[in-house]
Amino acid sequence: MQRPPHPLLAGFIKTVWFSAPAPGAAARAPAREHVMPTGLMHLVFRLDGPAVRIFKGAADSTGLQLGHAVVGGARAGFYAKEVAEPGPAVGMQLLPGAAQALLGLPADELAGRHVRLEDLWGSSATLMREQLQAAPTPEARLFTFEALLLQRLAGSPARAVHPAIAHALRQLDAGMRVEEAVACSGYSHRQFIRLFSQAIGLPPKLYGRVQRFQKALSLMQVTPAARGGTPSTPLSLALVAMEAGYSDQPHFNREFREFSGVTPEQYRLARPVAANHVAVPTPA
Repeated sequence: MQRPPHPLLAGFIKTVWFSAPAPGAAARAPAREHVMPTGLMHLVFRLDGPAVRIFKGAADSTGLQLGHAVVGGARAGFYAKEVAEPGPAVGMQLLPGAAQALLGLPADELAGRHVRLEDLWGSSATLMREQLQAAPTPEARLFTFEALLLQRLAGSPARAVHPAIAHALRQLDAGMRVEEAVACSGYSHRQFIRLFSQAIGLPPKLYGRVQRFQKALSLMQVTPAARGGTPSTPLSLALVAMEAGYSDQPHFNREFREFSGVTPEQYRLARPVAANHVAVPTPA
């Protein structure tokens, strides 16, 4: 279940979601998946089952156990996560600027990191998880989640992100070059990079590369039939690379592997149910 947030949270949150195993679902053998970078931060509560565990690389057989309430900073590469026993979870994607308002830190201090929410919120993170566990339905859990976040935002400024950065994000998404966005901002290049990184967690050029990668992932889910044609096969990787804005196929292949940890062909063969989560082999 995924939906837009409560209107009062719309300036801070992109989506809220709840997931739970199907009734009667059995525990799975330990497995791993690569979680792709989106350019956004996320906040997750696991309400039952094992704590979140991530791995440094393919050779890491132990991993790092983070806990049941975790903040993930914006990143420019995948991370490997354990997926095993099914359990309910609730979470959200944070918009630029939300880190300062919700967590009390600029986004660049959390970039590329996972942090236990208890380390930021103390005992209130544990209390929040207990309140989410007590909610009787998925809808009630999302409503409770939003209500608790609104309490934390009481007294925060109405605008989560600096106006110049909000304007620059719209310009960059429309295809403007970083240098042009800096010139339009009224700030020096150094000041602009600092403000942008504090709001998003990544510098603008790196953020743009992640968004191009995300566009490629979206195009890889598209078929010619979805565009009014007849074939049901996916778009060719060459066409994906061109439409996403890569200079050539080797450029696309290199950057895809850098951000995802797999090649475009491996990603497509894996047939991920969710575009940003792809199963990978577990080391022996």
